Amino acid sequence: MQDIIAQLSGYGPMIISAAKALAVLVFGWMAAGIISGMVRRRVNASPRIDKTIGNFAASIVKWVILAMVLVAVLGIFGIQATSLVAVMGAATLAIGLALQGTLSDLAAGFMLVLFRPYKLGQYVEIGGTSGTVVDLNLFFTELSTPDNVQIILPNGQAWGAVIRNFSHHATRRCDLSFGIDYGDDADHAMRIILDLANADPRVHADPEPWVRVVNLGDSSVDLGVRLWCDAADYWGLKFDMTKSVKEAFDKNGVSIPYPHQVEVQKAG
Repeated sequence: MQDIIAQLSGYGPMIISAAKALAVLVFGWMAAGIISGMVRRRVNASPRIDKTIGNFAASIVKWVILAMVLVAVLGIFGIQATSLVAVMGAATLAIGLALQGTLSDLAAGFMLVLFRPYKLGQYVEIGGTSGTVVDLNLFFTELSTPDNVQIILPNGQAWGAVIRNFSHHATRRCDLSFGIDYGDDADHAMRIILDLANADPRVHADPEPWVRVVNLGDSSVDLGVRLWCDAADYWGLKFDMTKSVKEAFDKNGVSIPYPHQVEVQKAG
């Protein structure tokens, strides 16, 4: 019995150290979340600072605190900070090779925040993937598609891809195309479209609405339409104008042709 007690007493300091380390780890993890949240709210509260920077700064603060917690936990087990630095220095090459993709994402994250090709809330297309920017942190960019699908894009891929920002400018050009029959009056059809455009308050007068014959197709005369509007009105204007032009054409006797197939039978 005494031998068992002696053996258990030998593990006492280790158990106490493990309990301390667990307490520091839990407290540090909670503190990292709370402090990073405070940083995010404080930075985002300023109207002069973009919310993208607030999220990125909060992410940096969280990871710095977690790194400090890790050093403190290792110190509880007797591993000094100087020894830790020496070990990390010796393992730098191996870690760099193993995490080169992650380090690339980290560096790309800083570049994205520095140059800010997109911000939170903007609708973008990155390397063929489209969505609204929900978050930008140290390692990845989060997008949300119009049908509410979450997309996680590593920052390294985002920085190295072609970025199309549909929300960067306050205005956008809405391009439409309508086909009319060869027997219809093209000038009459263009006047109908211009009247509808001028009557819509979302269409800007400068640059003025533009309607031209852009192509003579196989079965139709194609009319190109260019309308300038606020970026927020783009999709509503595009859908409404398409419907309005179709109804106006029907009302004014302008036909919209569709391709015809002619079957030719060879006499045997």
